[in-house]
Amino acid sequence: MASAAGSKQQQAMMSLPSSRGGGGGGWTQRQNKQFECALAVYDKETPDRWHNIARYMGGAKSADEVRRHFDHLVEDVSRIESGRVPFPRYSSSSSRGADDGNRSRYLKYQ
Repeated sequence: MASAAGSKQQQAMMSLPSSRGGGGGGWTQRQNKQFECALAVYDKETPDRWHNIARYMGGAKSADEVRRHFDHLVEDVSRIESGRVPFPRYSSSSSRGADDGNRSRYLKYQ
């Protein structure tokens, strides 16, 4: 999904590892990636979705932790889409502006 909503979801997902602890500690970048992949495999129609996702992640998180993590993600995306999360401010130096045109060559688009 190459839409603004897709990038907003990615931003929200990236903010979760350190901001959401829960009972089982924080989520590592690897666990978040496993979580994303598991969400793609087990959609909302899957019976015992949260147990399946927890199992997919190797048992590092319980089904309740996985469900709470998803709920927090939905809240974060909602906050971003409603405009309650400000855009980051980037410095605008003249030397940086010259590189911006070439930088897109090195970005990996999905």
